Amino acid sequence: MSQGSSNIGEAENAAQPLSENTLEYMLFVIDSQQADPRKARTRLEAIRKAAVELAQSLTKDYIWQREGFEISLKSEHGLLFLHGTTDYGDAIEDEWLIVYLLWELSKAHPDLWVRVSDSDGEFLLVEAANVLPSWLSPEIDRYRVWIHLGKTFLIPLNPQSRDEPEHLSLQQAVTFIRSRPDALIHLPAIDAEAFHRLRKYPEQIANSIHHSLVTIPRKVAYILHALPRIVAPAVEHFYLRDANSLKPILSSSAPLRFPPDDLVTVSVRFSKTLYAQLKSQRFEPPPRWQALLRKNTSSDLVPKEDQEKLERLEMGMKLTCGFEMLAADAENSKSRVVREMAILLEDLEEDGSSALPSDEDIKRWENVDREDDDSWLDINYEDFERELEGKQAASSSSSKAKSGFGEAQTQENLRKIVSRFEAFLNDESAGLEGAELDRMDIDDDDEDDADDDDEDQDEEVSFDQEAFSKMMNQMMGIAATGPAEGEKALQVDAAEESMDTDAEEDRAIQELASRMEAELKEHGTLQLDPPTTNRAIKSKESLDKGKQPAHKDSGQQAQSTDDDDEEEIDIDFNLAKNLLESFKSQGGMAGPAGNLMGLMGFQLPRDEDEEEEASRDR
Repeated sequence: MSQGSSNIGEAENAAQPLSENTLEYMLFVIDSQQADPRKARTRLEAIRKAAVELAQSLTKDYIWQREGFEISLKSEHGLLFLHGTTDYGDAIEDEWLIVYLLWELSKAHPDLWVRVSDSDGEFLLVEAANVLPSWLSPEIDRYRVWIHLGKTFLIPLNPQSRDEPEHLSLQQAVTFIRSRPDALIHLPAIDAEAFHRLRKYPEQIANSIHHSLVTIPRKVAYILHALPRIVAPAVEHFYLRDANSLKPILSSSAPLRFPPDDLVTVSVRFSKTLYAQLKSQRFEPPPRWQALLRKNTSSDLVPKEDQEKLERLEMGMKLTCGFEMLAADAENSKSRVVREMAILLEDLEEDGSSALPSDEDIKRWENVDREDDDSWLDINYEDFERELEGKQAASSSSSKAKSGFGEAQTQENLRKIVSRFEAFLNDESAGLEGAELDRMDIDDDDEDDADDDDEDQDEEVSFDQEAFSKMMNQMMGIAATGPAEGEKALQVDAAEESMDTDAEEDRAIQELASRMEAELKEHGTLQLDPPTTNRAIKSKESLDKGKQPAHKDSGQQAQSTDDDDEEEIDIDFNLAKNLLESFKSQGGMAGPAGNLMGLMGFQLPRDEDEEEEASRDR
């Protein structure tokens, strides 16, 4: 590659990444027999028209979340191609619908090469991560995957670049495809994984639409009938509402473009994503809607028919609030459909209510009473667990109707996620960086050195797994049954090590105490003579005895017991004397001292005088 190409590549790699939830697509005409720029422009313009016609035919009634499919001619870095970006928001189906359009377009035009990417990078490779070759990693995958004739083709690594990964530029990728098409890599397994979501198209386009009956002002119904796609920005404004946009709605006196009067019930076409966003929002009714919604919302008390009316009114309230926020600055919006709504509102203000449709006009609208089942929103926990476990329903049609949750496509995607995760867990070659570790760029000598280092490290960290497990059970307080010989030896070693440690600590404490005592004696501070008071003081031997280690054998314990008999007992003489005097004053009857000593487990003998004791001895 030339230095100029390298500089271009660095500039492209350093370019600002795509914004979140944005899809970018590039379409190139690559024909080794045709290098005339004028012919290439003509060819690209023909493909652009074909792409627009295909999109219009497939997405006639489709509701885009934010932006639709748009494509235009672009010239950059000496390359002429078709380019487009789409902000799909939360609707991942919008992204895959565009991939389907480009996939179909590539099959119809043999000289067309397509590249798609989003804010996550090469998302087609992410879909096929389980079957990618080991040399392909996220660090070097940019501009390496292309769609041609409905298949995926990979640009291989440069065999001359072995020191560091090669970052391709767009110009380098196009040059490689034009000059060396036979060197491209095609793997059917990648096609199956990368395009598995496309199997549900084109049926998925119609399945992604949801019709629902809502109760809304007549003016809103008129705008929705004239501009069906305006529902997307209206729902999004409500879904992303903030305090400032809600001020006029929550006010009791501020003027509204869509006041809650002259209400009608009509069927509104949503995408399933938009319907779920609107349905899931919890929203307290604004002041001017509260009178309409002042009913008991408990389904146990409200009849089913009234409950349905209430739900339609709540959905209409949310949608109308979205239109109210959308109309606040509609004339300055970047969206063409929102600006068209602003024009309709201006016409309505000039013509008045006479321009609004009557009830008879509304009844003649298409699908005005259509309401689809929204059970796809419900997920049963038991069904969810059954899907995770991979259990299939019975083969009968009746059982299939009751099995699973959501849609069939949702269940299929969940099974695919689980199967991919299980495959990754079962892949013994999986490492921290992905499913496989790339070792193709390591020389033989380096491999030998690495193997030696690995063996040394393995020896250093090797341990007995069974012994470690049993030791952890003991630390956690879990009793083991029938310990093995190795476990017994481990326990004995641990006990001996603990005893040695305690003995060393004991010797260190005794040595420190002796040094402190000698220093205190030297300065005349330490007084070891017995005190004149009734309270006894611990001797040094008693202090040392209290510091003896807890682990001792039987001989040490016996010796310690003999020493205790000879050492001075540390008690409070006054306290003992008072207890005995109190017990004596009871005269053999029950009393506080006797009761207290009894609770402590002490049984004191009777206090006999000298005469009784002498007569007993006789």
